[in-house]
Amino acid sequence: MKLLMPELSDYPLDEEDDEEGKVSEDEEPRACSVCGDLARGYHFNALTCEGCKGFFRRAIKRSTQLHCPFFNRCIITKNNRRSCQACRFRKCQAIGMRKEMVMSEEEVFERRIRIKKKKMLDAAIQLSSQQKETIQELLCGHRTTFDSEFSRFHGFRPIDRLVLPVKEYNQYARESFNLKANSPADTCASASACSCSCSYTSSLYFSFSFSSAKQENQEGTEAGKSSFFTALPHVMDLTTYMIQDIISFSKSLQDFRSLTIGDQISLLKGATFEIMQIRFNMVFNMKTSNWECGPITYCIDDAVRAGFQQLLLEPLLKFHHTLRTLGLQEEEYVLMQAMSLFSPDRSGVQQHDAIDKLYENLALTLKTWIECKRTDPDKHLLYPKVIACLTEMRTMAEEYSKQVLQIQDIQPGDISPLIIEVVSKSP
Repeated sequence: MKLLMPELSDYPLDEEDDEEGKVSEDEEPRACSVCGDLARGYHFNALTCEGCKGFFRRAIKRSTQLHCPFFNRCIITKNNRRSCQACRFRKCQAIGMRKEMVMSEEEVFERRIRIKKKKMLDAAIQLSSQQKETIQELLCGHRTTFDSEFSRFHGFRPIDRLVLPVKEYNQYARESFNLKANSPADTCASASACSCSCSYTSSLYFSFSFSSAKQENQEGTEAGKSSFFTALPHVMDLTTYMIQDIISFSKSLQDFRSLTIGDQISLLKGATFEIMQIRFNMVFNMKTSNWECGPITYCIDDAVRAGFQQLLLEPLLKFHHTLRTLGLQEEEYVLMQAMSLFSPDRSGVQQHDAIDKLYENLALTLKTWIECKRTDPDKHLLYPKVIACLTEMRTMAEEYSKQVLQIQDIQPGDISPLIIEVVSKSP
């Protein structure tokens, strides 16, 4: 039975030759060592033209012996090279052409199949028109809602970087913790709060635990505490500004607008912190560990002055270093934001299957983009590293929400209702 297999004629004849020694277009034309015709490169270990290359291959594979009718003294030129095959073959051998470099029919066939498969694979790894449109939509939405110079961030409460003595921070921490410990309803929770205390190695070294309940009978004490977190008003204004831009970014996407209002809210509540950190990473300076937001440069101590604890800040700073090290392009940053936004496992999501499909398409687009646009040898590691960063932010987002609510209990009035709505677990 005859097998249906591709014909060798379906493939170019030159695939079997090694490409080393090919004459480039910039080099001067060189003559074939056999017949003097224009040589295209080294074939079977000698500089020859295409005609003599093919002749040598065919002569090696033929079963009959060649004979010269003119006493083996023929002079081979471009014009008469077809006249005597025997003398032409001897000259091929004389200039160093090696028969062991000629592949068998089976070897040629296998190599051509491999080349065809590789070409098909390379052709398959291309961004589709739909993926290109997705990236362009994301880029457009991102560029209109994120200004790396923060020129639209104005009207905020000034940042107060007052550095209080360590004793005052520790005294305030003890008072806050003691109030919590003395509350009968919170006796069991005090142990876990104590386990979250931190010693932050910076200019604001302190150990801190927050009360999770308002102390209504401590009005005088609360009045004194209202300005303890000196950077909180400014940081909350910055956060509100970022959240508003993230909402605008989300609403600019057709797929997001196609979802129900309930699912839109659920996705935003789950992704806002993550998208905010992805955007902040675009202005993060690894050398200084600062966030360069236009005219204002922020450091991790500003988050400390706003009341956030080491349990969040240590992994957060490490995260920004890790993500920045990846050297993401703008397209990869926006795809990462979209993958965070369209995570189907957010609490309260109803259209799970539809959102899951959107996420899978975005993930495939990111993988294809990396394959097509990246040239570094370890590019295959980039996608799993991005996924690891997204996973890391999930844990930090939970801690962030917890700490914002704790800060709200201690210093109410400085956190906007929008932030409270985003971090609260209620629908």
